[in-house]
Amino acid sequence: MPAVTADTLALPRLSAARPADAERAVRSISTGPRGHEGEGFPVVRAFAGVSAAALDPFVHMDQMGEVNYQPGEPRGTDWHPHRGFETVTYMIDGKFAHQDSHGGGGLITDGATQWMTAGSGILHIETPPAELVDSGGLFHGVQLWVNLPKKDKFAAPRYQAIEGADVGLLASDDGGALVRIIAGEVDGRRGPGSTHTPITLAHATIHNGARLGMPWRRDFNALVYVLSGSGYVGPDAHPIRHGQLAVLGAGDRITVGAHSAQDSSSATAMDVLLLGGQPIREPVFHYGPFVMNSRSELIQAVQDYQDGKFGSIPPNALMPHRGGGTL
Repeated sequence: MPAVTADTLALPRLSAARPADAERAVRSISTGPRGHEGEGFPVVRAFAGVSAAALDPFVHMDQMGEVNYQPGEPRGTDWHPHRGFETVTYMIDGKFAHQDSHGGGGLITDGATQWMTAGSGILHIETPPAELVDSGGLFHGVQLWVNLPKKDKFAAPRYQAIEGADVGLLASDDGGALVRIIAGEVDGRRGPGSTHTPITLAHATIHNGARLGMPWRRDFNALVYVLSGSGYVGPDAHPIRHGQLAVLGAGDRITVGAHSAQDSSSATAMDVLLLGGQPIREPVFHYGPFVMNSRSELIQAVQDYQDGKFGSIPPNALMPHRGGGTL
């Protein structure tokens, strides 16, 4: 993604650990398998094999790319439904266009986030814009699904566009890491995302050889996913690399560090997502694009979708653009 050029020495610094603070130890590290989503764009299934209890309140996460498309290759999704949760699409590099049946939409590009509350039901599409399909180019992002508690499952659908320049910025205590807060709060600094479920979502760039130590709410769980590069996590410095997820135990602080040199000689940093929230601790029944509390609610969601209760595809709607290349 475009470099943040502000001198990290001028940014607010994360507070140092207090004597009574407990570091969050590593409970598990898993490697996400690779697959394809939508019309065939490559993803890493970041949460595969991890227990639902360890992830709660999150349901699903894909790292989309990182891929450098040739002309005609970019792919997205067609129109599809959701109910019972929120989708968060964070574009690190490249462009994704969004439109939904409740009037939300726009272009998600370099560092921007689209936060869609599906709630009672919505139809939407996410697809590379025509110019990216025709020209090709870099495409890299993340889609995260955040569960909604039973009381909010049928909340009115909502769309939030969060530009890259709107995120909260913090530096590590030594200036060697930059933290972008998309939602929630880190050390008194808030991100712009408004959430039904209390969570924190942040993207940190940790320069080679640097170490990031950051406070974390004790009542939140804590997950660290490596977007690129390699390093270590936790007080015992467990090795971790691109495509791996660390589930952390209880405590007050998260520690992540980057190796002094990356596998690629040109790479100067490790990038990680840090995420956690208050566990909802309710039954989760997940079927395709629906996340509900019971089997009967899933059956009703399918029926409501088939009956057209999620809205309709608007006139002159955005549609997948297929360029002249081989798809």
